[in-house]
Amino acid sequence: MKKQQGVVLFFALIVLVLMTIIGVSLAVNSTQSIKMAGSGAERLEAISHIYGSQERFITQNQGNAMMTDLTAPAQVNDAQMGVSHAVMPIGCNPDADSNCTSPVLDTGCARKSRGSLGIKCRKIEVTTSARYGRNNLGQLVISSGMEQQVLDIR
Repeated sequence: MKKQQGVVLFFALIVLVLMTIIGVSLAVNSTQSIKMAGSGAERLEAISHIYGSQERFITQNQGNAMMTDLTAPAQVNDAQMGVSHAVMPIGCNPDADSNCTSPVLDTGCARKSRGSLGIKCRKIEVTTSARYGRNNLGQLVISSGMEQQVLDIR
């Protein structure tokens, strides 16, 4: 009878060690899941900042020289949203100094309207980028193209 009492203690210790290992692995797994969920939330926040900033940029510059008279690529920062916009006229082939090596293209408009004689469209591309995550290791870039009607007075 006394020899069997040590065996029960031995098996109890083995079960205790196994349960400890299982508990530690579950804790590590849940920590990784929390980090992944946080990373997804930061990415969604960066997406909403980019879309909001692009919408504000388009609204603020609608009809002004940034949209109609742009002859070289431009860089615009939105400090409030923490994003930057690279604005380039479509048809521009920038050289090393960011000057267009070809003339900006005036093209026909995608939407045709009555009485549009003498109206051309300037097309630009707005590429917005934001950094997110731990130490800003993640980067998200979204490009949008748009056109602005201008009078062709040639």
